[in-house]
Amino acid sequence: MSDGAGQLDAGALRREILGRTKRVVVKVGSAVLTSDKGLDPEIVGRLVDQIAALHDQGLEVVLVSSGAVAAGRTRIRQSVQNSGTIDFAELPSRQAASAIGQSRLMHEYDEAFSRYGKTVAQILLTREDLRSRARFRNARNTMRRLLDWGVIPIVNENDTVAVAELKFGDNDTLASLIVDLVGADLFVNLTSADGVFDKNPDKHPDAACVPLIADIESLDIEAMCDGKTSVGSGGMYSKLRAARRAAQLGVPTLIVSGKDGSGKDSSGKDGSGKGQQALTRIFAGEVLGTLVLPCGRLVSHRKFWLAYHDDPAGTVSVDAGAAKALRENGKSLLPAGIRKVEGRFERGALVRIVDLDGRHVGVGLSNYSGEELVRIQGRKSAELASVLGSAPYPEAVHRDNLLLDAAL
Repeated sequence: MSDGAGQLDAGALRREILGRTKRVVVKVGSAVLTSDKGLDPEIVGRLVDQIAALHDQGLEVVLVSSGAVAAGRTRIRQSVQNSGTIDFAELPSRQAASAIGQSRLMHEYDEAFSRYGKTVAQILLTREDLRSRARFRNARNTMRRLLDWGVIPIVNENDTVAVAELKFGDNDTLASLIVDLVGADLFVNLTSADGVFDKNPDKHPDAACVPLIADIESLDIEAMCDGKTSVGSGGMYSKLRAARRAAQLGVPTLIVSGKDGSGKDSSGKDGSGKGQQALTRIFAGEVLGTLVLPCGRLVSHRKFWLAYHDDPAGTVSVDAGAAKALRENGKSLLPAGIRKVEGRFERGALVRIVDLDGRHVGVGLSNYSGEELVRIQGRKSAELASVLGSAPYPEAVHRDNLLLDAAL
């Protein structure tokens, strides 16, 4: 991890990035919006104050907001007898809580933005909405029309209807996909932490916040991050993974505290000021949190979409020669380099590609089913037709349908 050349360079980079930003995706997590009493209208109001001010300055803002499940859970506990026996880890209970809480969440936003004459739109998505190319285009066109009208879209996962295989997993993941969907210039992730630390601050008191990550591709994110917040579903791991995805598109990310005051008192009366007006302060050029710079090698929107809008249906292990050809030479994956196939999948499915040590190589669309790959693994391309009867493709995964080092 690199902190660049210090605070001065980090500040200059931020001013340059913010100066050319026209469209921003702001993601806010449950741990920011809620207190021990559930969804906090005062916190929502202060967030809206800042977004409305930025909007008045001509900035297009898309807000990805968590908080529906947390809001609904609190309401259920207030109104349902024997609510203490409800297991909110179960999917039906979380979906029911979301159904109750989503309307409360949007009501708070609608009321707060109306004070500034702002119109908001609710956008609820499942993975299927973005996995289907036609529905992806429809969602993109709708979002662009809303932005053209000066409306502020508020996006959340449609927890009420999403089943496990259709869930994004967390709103950090969803927000990274929205960055691509709307063509954002900047991604701001408001979280309960002050930024990215060089070590887990819960376990290491000497952990320091890193103001600048210049090369996120070089980070071992899994080794750095091992904690989650109690009310959210992400943690710093998912935030860095989302930042890496945005970086692959050429979009910088700011990970900054959205908590009020000390993070313990939502009134902010302790006088520390940490987290108060965070959006206003960062757009004024103040160095808060962590700036993640874009990658040097960018990913096309097509490859981004095929890699991240579905979960891999299987895993293909390749030998050292094939891994090198993919990583260093930009080659397609040939059946000759395959040594193991796991999972049941059809032709055209997204598969994960790993080397024989289990290290991630990339993801891509398989030209053959899992059963067919088992039959032709290790075979030369000229032999495929004799094994399968019909072999329309010499490659198992073509390089045009392959994304290396995908942030899964």
